[in-house]
Amino acid sequence: MDNLKISIPGKPEYLTMVRLAATSIASMAGFDIEAAEDIKTAVSEACKNVACHGSSGFSTKYEIECNVDKGSIEIIVRDDCDCHTLEKTCKPCLNCPEEGDLGIIVIKTLMDDVEFGRDDSGHKFVKMGKKL
Repeated sequence: MDNLKISIPGKPEYLTMVRLAATSIASMAGFDIEAAEDIKTAVSEACKNVACHGSSGFSTKYEIECNVDKGSIEIIVRDDCDCHTLEKTCKPCLNCPEEGDLGIIVIKTLMDDVEFGRDDSGHKFVKMGKKL
């Protein structure tokens, strides 16, 4: 099994790089272009879910871990900071519903296994898996 980790500043402008990396890793793992695009979209939504903390601001840092094995990929996106200080220029998340969020539905639709939670330190994570 190959393990790749990427640590990302919480700034939204880095999301494009994360999306490209997810697509590349999925392609190298043997997923076809359609499945790689699904994985890219799910990773993008997971990053938003983990890094965006409502009205308090963006996470200053988060991590993407990819575990690639023959015929499968597991991706964990986790909040990796103790404070959320990067100020938002606009605050559309103020009225986001807690349950039924469109991003969560998208992730669950595109991936085979999905888990949302918080680790022992209280950091948010999204763990996703997909098989060929």
